[in-house]
Amino acid sequence: MSSAAGGPEPGILKRSVMIAGHRTSVSLEAPFWDALRHLAAARGTSMQALIGEVDAGRGGQNLSSAIRVFVLRAVWVEGAPPEFDGADPADIAPPS
Repeated sequence: MSSAAGGPEPGILKRSVMIAGHRTSVSLEAPFWDALRHLAAARGTSMQALIGEVDAGRGGQNLSSAIRVFVLRAVWVEGAPPEFDGADPADIAPPS
């Protein structure tokens, strides 16, 4: 997505990841990167490995969209990370 001025959307962070030996870029909002990091840690794996799993099961879906759906489903099933319990979503800061 782009802003009206043609630049990247505010709050979108673009990161390079290696999937099956190929480098690709993924654009996600900071809270999704944070949640993905927590999910990977909780599962004892790396973010890159977790993204690889999402990639392997996404079919023709856009990778960034597939990651967002994966994170949403995981939070529904596993719940939010403990530090988010009772937090106002507006007060949750992106990782620094």
